[in-house]
Order: sequence, then structure tokens, then C-alpha cells
Amino acid sequence: MPTLLDTLKHKSYIGVLGQLIKFAVVAPPMSYVGAGGTRKLCEHISRMGFRKILIVTDKPLVELGIVARATEVLAEENREFVIYDGVLPDPTLDLVEACVAMIGEQQCDSVLAIGGGSSIDTAKVAAAAATNGGDARAMIGFFKAKVAPLPLFVIPTTSGTGSEVTFGAVISDPVTHLKNIVGDTKLTPKAIALDPELLAGMPPAITAATGMDALTHAVEAFVSPWRRPHSDAYAKSAIKMIFENLPVCHAEGGNLRAREQMAIAAFYAGMAINAAGCGNVHAIAHQLGGWYGTPHGLANAVVMPQVLKFSKAEIVPRLAELADLLELGQRHDPPATKADHFIQAIEQLNQALGIGPKLEAIKAQDIQAIAIKATSEGAGYPVPRLMDQQQCEDMIRALCV
Repeated sequence: MPTLLDTLKHKSYIGVLGQLIKFAVVAPPMSYVGAGGTRKLCEHISRMGFRKILIVTDKPLVELGIVARATEVLAEENREFVIYDGVLPDPTLDLVEACVAMIGEQQCDSVLAIGGGSSIDTAKVAAAAATNGGDARAMIGFFKAKVAPLPLFVIPTTSGTGSEVTFGAVISDPVTHLKNIVGDTKLTPKAIALDPELLAGMPPAITAATGMDALTHAVEAFVSPWRRPHSDAYAKSAIKMIFENLPVCHAEGGNLRAREQMAIAAFYAGMAINAAGCGNVHAIAHQLGGWYGTPHGLANAVVMPQVLKFSKAEIVPRLAELADLLELGQRHDPPATKADHFIQAIEQLNQALGIGPKLEAIKAQDIQAIAIKATSEGAGYPVPRLMDQQQCEDMIRALCV
């Protein structure tokens, strides 16, 4: 258990950082929402007069014809573009450097990310590095971009990361495989398209994992000590929308209304974490992704019930409020019971989406090392309850098969 001194130091650190974050104003990007949003965004890029656009994406999206939906419009608008399709899950610094090199070689003046969080995060850091000396590694940390990045536009093809609206990106070191955070309000995209037509073909497993990623953002923001009225409003809206629409998207991939609602929910959840930050769920999930390549959303989904149970005593009123939001249990139930109802609802949603309570990848011999890194990362977040190494190990061990 963390000592009283550890807890006081954490509260002091988070309190000071939280005051600074309040001044990090993030204006939401111009958003084209609904079917046809891709065309509208590309027409907007053309109207802005950009000469040559670097498109950052991955090979499967090119092969599926998703990227062509944007490039066809850009071609109609007589705009030049080049495509970097080398993005992989858990993008690394060398992928960012490849994009930066292409920006220089092709003399691109703007960047368009098409894809999930990996493509968007790669594009964010590349756009910043391109105007700040070309060194991707120098962008690691907070507020390292002294010069405005190249204008960035985004078309997300998943509904989960919220990276299309957040001012952060996560990039891995190709040698150590450790995940590094790049955070700067300048990274926020200029305009985005939330186009359900591009989401309709998302496989059920990816739909589930990315949707639970968005839910994690909203829940962690809602219980964060940094929460504010506007972040609460975004978080609660996202949570309700996800519980209502994610099962529909999972079962009926072509349901465009549910897809659009999930895209908006992920956007709202991203706005919530911009203000309130993430917590211990992410601290643990990041390590599972680094160690085993576990998809981030899947890791969040499995870890979240364990962390909420661990933090329950400190956040009973907040969880009870979410239970009331979802109309769980009875109105006269005690707050602690309502909190349990909400945690159980997350476990039931996981089960309905085919996500089990365990992760087969976790190896017992890795748990201590994972916990050390997760505890260190969590200490830098606005968590409602600080965890120590043993408590973190216990939570991870509970996920073992």
C-alpha cells in the first residue's frame, strides 16, 4: 500500500499539474459528421489551398479501397497527394521518421491521417517533427513543438481512440518497445470527418475493442480528480451512447446510425480526456501492449473492471451516478450497491462483445516487471487511488488464465 507521504506527494503533483492543464485550451476541430463526411473534408482541404498532402495510413485500408474514397475526391479537386501506407499497430519512432522523410522529399504542406489511432498518432508526431527540426524523438514529452506542426486533417476508421480530437499521441521505441507520450495542444487536428460509411466494414472484434477503448476514456475521465463540468458532460454522454450503440455495431456492422453514434461517442470521450486525463487502466494496458502486443482497446476492456474495483472506495458517488445514468438496479439502492451495478455492467458488456475476463498472453514471470512500469506510469496520472507495485501485481495476476 502506498505510504501517506507517497499519497500526499501524488496529490500535490497532480494538483499543480491539473492547474496547468486548465490553461491548455484545446479547441475542437471542425467536424464533418455523417455519411459523405469524407468528401466534405477533402473539399475543405482543397478550399484551404494546400498544394500537396501526405496521406498517412496502412496497407489494409489501401487494399480495401477505403483510402481511395479520399484520394478520388482530392484528385477531382486537382490536389496532389502522396501516400505513406507503412503504419503498423503500436507505431514506432522509425515509422514517424519515414513520414517525416517523405514530407521533406515530396515537399508536402499538409497531412491527412486515414485509419485508427496508430495512423493518427503517427501523423500527429510526423506533422510536428517536420516543422521542428525533423527529429521525431525530440517530440517525446509535453509541449515540445516550438513551431506549429503542418496542418493535420483526420478521417478515423475506428471508433475508439479519440485521437482525432485529443492533443496527445503514443509512439513506441522500436528498440525498447516502451510507449512514449507526445502531448501538445498544437497536435490537435484542424478538421476531421466522422463518416459512418468508412466504419461499416469494421470487423466485430475490432468494433468491440475500439469501442471499449472509448468507454475507458470516458469512465476514467469521469472519475478523475481533474474532472470539470464540461468533461463530465462529454464523459456521461459518451458512456450512455456507447452502452446503447456498441452492441448494435458489434451485431450489425452495417448499421450506419449506430456507427455514427459510436463515432460521436469516441469524439466526446476524447474531449473528456483532454481535460481530465487517463488513469490506472491505461497505465496497465500500455504495458500489456508493449510486452505482448495486446490491442490497446482489448487491454483496456479487460483491465477496467479490476481497476474500478480497486478504486471503488474513493469513487463510489461517481460510479453510482453512472449507474443512475444507465438506469441500473433500483433508485433506492445504496451508492455502494449502485457502484457495483456499474462495474458489473461493464463486465456484462465485455461478455456480450466476446471479450473474456482474462488475457492468455500474460506470463507469470513478467508480472513483477510489468507492475513496476505500470505503477510508475500511473503515478503520473490523475488517479483517484494511487496503486503500489504489489496492488498492481495483484490486479494483473487476476487477469491470468
